[in-house]
Amino acid sequence: MAYDYQPFDYVPPPGLTAPEAKKPVVIVGAGPIGLAMAIELAEHGVASVVLDDNNVVSVGSRAICWSKRSLEIFDRLGIAEKALDKGVTWQVGRTFHRDQEVFNFDLLPEAGHKMPAFINLQQYYVEQFLVERAQEIPLIDLRFKNRVVGVDPGAAGAILDIETPDGPYALEASYVLACDGARSPIRGMLGLEFEGEVFEERFLIADIEMQADFPSERHFWFEPEFHTGQSALLHKQPDNIYRIDLQLGWDANPEHEMQPEIVIPRIVKVVGHDDFRLDWVSVYTFQCRRLAEFVHGPVIFVGDSAHVVSPFGARGGNGGLQDVDNLGWKLAAVLEGRAGDSLLKSYDRERGFGADENIANSARATKFMTPGDGVERMFRDQVLHLAGQTAFARGWVNSGRLSRPCTYPSKGPDAPSMPEGTCPGAVAPDAPVAEGWLLSELGRDLVLLAIGAAPPGGLDCRVLNLPVTPELQARYLGEAKAGFYLIRPDQVIAARWTEGDATQIADAIRVVWEGG
Repeated sequence: MAYDYQPFDYVPPPGLTAPEAKKPVVIVGAGPIGLAMAIELAEHGVASVVLDDNNVVSVGSRAICWSKRSLEIFDRLGIAEKALDKGVTWQVGRTFHRDQEVFNFDLLPEAGHKMPAFINLQQYYVEQFLVERAQEIPLIDLRFKNRVVGVDPGAAGAILDIETPDGPYALEASYVLACDGARSPIRGMLGLEFEGEVFEERFLIADIEMQADFPSERHFWFEPEFHTGQSALLHKQPDNIYRIDLQLGWDANPEHEMQPEIVIPRIVKVVGHDDFRLDWVSVYTFQCRRLAEFVHGPVIFVGDSAHVVSPFGARGGNGGLQDVDNLGWKLAAVLEGRAGDSLLKSYDRERGFGADENIANSARATKFMTPGDGVERMFRDQVLHLAGQTAFARGWVNSGRLSRPCTYPSKGPDAPSMPEGTCPGAVAPDAPVAEGWLLSELGRDLVLLAIGAAPPGGLDCRVLNLPVTPELQARYLGEAKAGFYLIRPDQVIAARWTEGDATQIADAIRVVWEGG
C-alpha cells in the first residue's frame, strides 16, 4: 500500500499585505526536527512561525529507525501513541558473515520501560503525525509554500526574506532556528561550511512492498552470497514495506543505479523472488560532518543543518531530536528572561559533544563496513571470523552502533557510590512508579527527585517524592538507601546526592539556569 501524499493547505501570510510584528522564534523547515522544535517550544509557552518551501511530507521512507529516547521525546510531544500504533517494534539485531549468523543482540534486555528499544516508522508518517499535532496548538503558525531566500542577522534578531506563490514579504524574529536539513539554504546564506569527512562509498536504498514472513528484526550481512563482496541491510517497516540497503562502491553511477531495470534484479537476489513492488529508491554517500559552531547570534542550527552522519546506526533523526530536547527549554528560558546567553552557549557545547560522539561512532562503523584493501580488510575479516566463535570479538564488529543518547560532560555534584548509568550528564532512565512511569511524572520541568527520603523545602523547582521500589533501587540508588536527583527540563541529570542539603541543591539549580 503506497503512502497517500496529501498536500497541506497554503494560506497567504499576513505579511503580504502589512508588516507583521516581530516574532520570538521563526523555524525554517517543517521536517521532523522543525516540527518537533515548534511543539517543544509551544509546550514551554513560546510561540513560533514554521516556514517550509514545500507543502507535502518527505517523499520516501528516509529516516525509519526511532530509538527509545526519541519515543520518550515523542511521548512529551504528544505523538508517541500514534507512532507506536503504526510502527514496527523491534529490539533484536542479527549480524551475518556470508550465509552464517555471527551473533545477535537485544537492545532492551530489561523490562520496566514505557517505550520499546526501537520502532521502524517511515519519516513521512512521523512528519504527518507532527503536522497534525502542531495544527492543534494555537502557538504554532505553520506556513507551507513559504521559501526563505535571504537572512540578515543582527544584534537584536534577524530579518528573513520570504517568497510565496502570492509574492514576497519580510519577517523579523528574535531567533531563527535553521531546521532545513543537510543541504541547509540558511547555512549557505550565512556562508558557513561543514567540517569533516566524506567517505568514498555509495549505498543504494530500496523500499519494496511485498508480503513476507521476515521477522521484525534488523538483519545486516557482510559479504552475503546475494551481493558478493559488499554489505547489505534489511529492515521491516509498516504497510508491508521493507527497507533494503546495498553497498555499491564509490565508482557506481547514482543515476544509473536508481533505474528500475538495475535495482529490481538486485532485489530479486536478496529476497529470492520478483513478487514485490518498488516503492522508493535513492543512492547516498557516507559523510560525517558538522558546523564548527551551532549558534551564530540569533541564528541557531538544529538537526542535519548542524551535523550529518552516515545513516547506519540511526543517528541522524534521533540525534536531531536530542538537539530539540536540549535547545527547547533553554531558548524558552532565555526568551522569558530567566536565563542569559550562557544557557544558549551550553546548547552549542553539549550538542557539539553529542555530534562529535555520533560522528566518531559513525566513522568507525563506516571504516569497518567498507575497509580499504590490505590491513583494514584483513582486520575486518578476522574479527568477523572470531566473532562467530568467541564472545570477546563480537564487540569489535561494527555494522552501525545504534543510536543512544550521549552522557554530557558534567561538573555537577555527584555521589559516585550511586549507579554509573545515572551520573550527572546522563538522561534519566525510565522506571515504573505508582502513578505510571517516571519520565511521564518528570515532564518538562526542572525537578528534584527524592527517592526514599524527605526533600528540603523552599527550593526553586518542582519536587517529586517517591518511595523506594526495586526498579528505582537498581537504576537510581544502587547501594544507597535514599537519594536526591536534580533533573533538568530535558530529563538530563544535573546533580545527585545521597543526602539532601538545601544550600547545595539551590546552588545546583542556579548552575542549571546558567548553563553550567
